[in-house]
Amino acid sequence: MQRRVRRRYAAERRFRLLGLAAVFASAAFLVYLLATMLAQGASGFTETRIALPLDLRRHVAVTPAQLHGAGADLALAGAGLEGAVDAAANAAYGRQGGASLLSDGAWLRVRDAIKRDPELLSAPATIDVPVATAIDMAYKGDGTPESEAAVARLGNRLSRGLNVSFFTGADATDPTRAGIWGALKGSLLTMIVTLGLAFPIGVLSALYLEEYAPRNRWTDLIEVSINNLAAVPSIIFGLLGLAVFLGTFHMPRSGAIVGGLTLALMTMPVIVIAGRNAITAVPPSIRDAARALGASPIQVVFHHVLPAALPGILTGTIIGMARALGETAPLLMIGMRAFIAAPPGKLTDPATALPVQIFLWSDEVQKGFVEKTSAAIIVLLVVLLAMNGVAIYLRNRFETRW
Repeated sequence: MQRRVRRRYAAERRFRLLGLAAVFASAAFLVYLLATMLAQGASGFTETRIALPLDLRRHVAVTPAQLHGAGADLALAGAGLEGAVDAAANAAYGRQGGASLLSDGAWLRVRDAIKRDPELLSAPATIDVPVATAIDMAYKGDGTPESEAAVARLGNRLSRGLNVSFFTGADATDPTRAGIWGALKGSLLTMIVTLGLAFPIGVLSALYLEEYAPRNRWTDLIEVSINNLAAVPSIIFGLLGLAVFLGTFHMPRSGAIVGGLTLALMTMPVIVIAGRNAITAVPPSIRDAARALGASPIQVVFHHVLPAALPGILTGTIIGMARALGETAPLLMIGMRAFIAAPPGKLTDPATALPVQIFLWSDEVQKGFVEKTSAAIIVLLVVLLAMNGVAIYLRNRFETRW
């Protein structure tokens, strides 16, 4: 008897140790992932700049009135601002490489500075502009011997600052000009379509199945099908979206509306299941009390059951939306992997999504895209953590314990 008791206690200790080891292993993987992303991606939020002396008085002929109109960008480009910036770089740093030291978007930084302060056209000035990728990587400690030697020669004329264009720009072939706003806006438009379609249909389906549907084999078949759809690989929904929305209805390829419709098909079963669980958790006494006071069946559902179940439904919806935001495979199937150099203006414009943008940058051979990929992953993780934080807040704020 004592031997069997000792064996049971030993088995229990082993089980607890295995569970504890599993928790530590999961935490170690998570810490490794976050540490790797932060180590590689933190530098992606900064850029290296060089102090560029400029004297545009004789090279750029633009009147102040042209700088205040809608065609200011076109006027400055037509006046040869890009060539003037390259000439200034050759004059100031001809021995160190001249214009080759500058990023492709350096003249755009000068253009924006002139639009903010037109006096730059009438007096000499020095403006910090972004440098080329090789100099940028060398200044951050990951360059070639040649570029590191160039950085040593430039000395204190280089500086480092926050890369605002990374948050406001779209995709580009030059890593120093690449930004995430285009992909992030595409993701937001896609999520709006997904939420607008999946939430009402999912909630109404859950209400019908729990409150009105008769219990028979057809209802059981529908329930089993919904549970199976929630476990179907996401690429299958991509194939479905490709066949239905593009092949049958000929909707615009790589548009945010098609991505939203495809992700809505994937998210809807999750919302239905979460909604049914939340509705089931509402005690029957709530329904009985409402009926006893003379409420109709619809009033019972929409005035009492649905408000009580709404926190659980919202929690499941946000978790489903967070999963949809991180999906890549279905969006690749419907063509949202194209090079999009401008943020989409409407739902039918060509767009890409943040996970797809990360996938595309990870395939680039240029070293500058490595840090951009990690930085974009950090942004995606922050967005996902924020969505899960909202779900936790809603659950704790509105949860009712019966």
